[in-house]
Amino acid sequence: MEALPKALEVDEKSPESKDLLPSQTASSLCISSRSESVWTEAPRSNWEIYRKPIIIMSVGGAILLFGVAITCLAYTLTLGVMSLKVLKMTGPAFLSLGLMMMVCGLVWVPIIKKKQKQRQKSMFFQSIRSFFLNR
Repeated sequence: MEALPKALEVDEKSPESKDLLPSQTASSLCISSRSESVWTEAPRSNWEIYRKPIIIMSVGGAILLFGVAITCLAYTLTLGVMSLKVLKMTGPAFLSLGLMMMVCGLVWVPIIKKKQKQRQKSMFFQSIRSFFLNR
């Protein structure tokens, strides 16, 4: 072990020395960072589980429809040159942004389903382990 310089040495009897010493429980804090309530909580409803993807898909669908409407207006209306340029640029931008958000929401759903299955397996193995260890 390296020797500390005299300036860094702390008197063992001072209360500040206890704050400066490395904690022996640091590794145990990492291990027990999951609370027991994660394993014992009541099952959540489908709305609570799929709320965020549904909202993302809904907002994405609204933005997609807005982009479709702006793009259709850009090609059907006879407007000034400047406003026509703006509509032709913003329409496809909203269209692609809405499509991207919808795809993100659609991809999120299978990820959540897989996570739910893993959580169920984990809870199952946890209960088996506690059954055999508590005998």
